[in-house]
Amino acid sequence: MACAAALPLHRADMPLRGLIFDFDGLIVDTESAIIDSWQTIHREDGLAARPEVLHALVGHVDVATDIWEAYPTTCDKAALERRHRTLARALMAAAPVRPGVAALLAEARAAGLRLAVASNSSHHHVEGQLALRGLLPLFDAVLCREDVPLGKPEPDLYLAALERLGLAAHESMAFEDSVPGHVAAARAGLRVIVTPNPATARHEFPHAHRRWDSLYSVTLSQLSALPDLAADGTK
Repeated sequence: MACAAALPLHRADMPLRGLIFDFDGLIVDTESAIIDSWQTIHREDGLAARPEVLHALVGHVDVATDIWEAYPTTCDKAALERRHRTLARALMAAAPVRPGVAALLAEARAAGLRLAVASNSSHHHVEGQLALRGLLPLFDAVLCREDVPLGKPEPDLYLAALERLGLAAHESMAFEDSVPGHVAAARAGLRVIVTPNPATARHEFPHAHRRWDSLYSVTLSQLSALPDLAADGTK
């Protein structure tokens, strides 16, 4: 997918028309569910898990690594994967929507904004998790790793989301929780709000327009009042 063309910067007379959200770790903290279930399996088997092994994968896609390095080479790792998947899915299903997300989505929908998800995960996972929480109908578009040649940190997902929404980057804003995700949004020309989850809380986000603990009490008025990229010194 081609790189984003130069676009006018956001100004007060250019109202915010669209919001694009990551899913895992941003709308629902599925990433902690994956890490917690992985650590639980190690603990049940009397082995030590190094959290940095999975923390380093947060937000990435198609990264080759052995997450079962603590186990003997003769161990049935396919069985470990099945066990991990079952436990992680149970924890994900029980995970709440992160603070402020549902309220912001509802306000944006009521105000007529266009809404999209841009995720490195699959449609099956993302749409299933959104539907489980009654959030899927709120989105005009859901873009996932199957839809683009390259996932985050490349900008393809965000560029595809903008195209699907019929919006330019200066009319929109992205929401992320991971380093690769916020890089992808910035490369697409978007202002990006970062709200880290426990797995990414210690990471650095040099391209973030704002970094907040959560979206709790965040309103459209507050987002619309944020300065443009040049005035804010983030780009």
